[in-house]
Amino acid sequence: MNENSKIYVAGHRGLVGSAIVRKLQEKGYNNIVYRTSAELDLRDKPQVDAFFAEEKPEFVFLAAAKVGGIVANNEYPAEFIHDNLLIQSNIIDAAYRNGVEKLLFLGSTCIYPKLAPQPLKEEYLLTGALEPTNEPYAIAKIAGIKMCESYNRQYGTKYISAMPTNLYGPNDNFDLHTSHVLPALLRKFHEAKENNAPFVEMWGTGTPKREFLYSDDLADACVFLMNTYEGNEIVNIGVGEDITIKELGEKVKAVVGYEGNIQFDTSKPDGTPRKLVDVTKLNGLGWKAETDLADGLRKAYQWFLDNELAAAK
Repeated sequence: MNENSKIYVAGHRGLVGSAIVRKLQEKGYNNIVYRTSAELDLRDKPQVDAFFAEEKPEFVFLAAAKVGGIVANNEYPAEFIHDNLLIQSNIIDAAYRNGVEKLLFLGSTCIYPKLAPQPLKEEYLLTGALEPTNEPYAIAKIAGIKMCESYNRQYGTKYISAMPTNLYGPNDNFDLHTSHVLPALLRKFHEAKENNAPFVEMWGTGTPKREFLYSDDLADACVFLMNTYEGNEIVNIGVGEDITIKELGEKVKAVVGYEGNIQFDTSKPDGTPRKLVDVTKLNGLGWKAETDLADGLRKAYQWFLDNELAAAK
């Protein structure tokens, strides 16, 4: 990409897409196009085809997706598989039919088997059963990976697939019913602090381990891969370190300044026991995450205070 390349960021208002837009602008790319979901329903093929025919983007970051945590995945499995299959299928096909030079598809580390060896290497894809709580979403993402690979093989396109670990940062979803664990904890601990609650309840046992990547680091990796990587194999994006959910709770508690206790509801599901990605491949290409978790949490909490809470007032 050069500074005048026409770049389409699908999902530009979400956690990932907004970070990619910020990173592109920071790096001097000034010809970025996007549409809100009200302006362009990515599930509607005629709308997507018309958009690509009109705008003719040269590069595409496919960050649009229906996403959510354990609760949302459990309650809306039909939407998670249906909407994601349509979004990615429409965009990938329209990119090919309108001569897009390169596309980056954002998947998820939930594509890997539930009990795969740790850390998760790219070659573990499709070697075992998935985690049941997010299987519909994971299957949709696997289909996106295979669609990119198939178009590359049949049509000679340059579509690459990146698998980010658990993400957090500005424009995250802080809704307690549909969000992922980290933003949900930030809100939970904040509200407990404001209400002087004696304890905060967390799901499960606290023993599962998770890895967390700040969204601006992910965006930097995406721009890096778009400019340097042309392989047909998937690439993990992560920090290469993980912590237990209990440790995460303690870190969030400290950042928020909450002084009560943490209790665990062990009747609730834990999800995958561990999900650490092997980032040897990405590090070997020349990229490494820079934001440590403590610093990232402070930034994410400040964004929550400045935006989520300010908007509610």
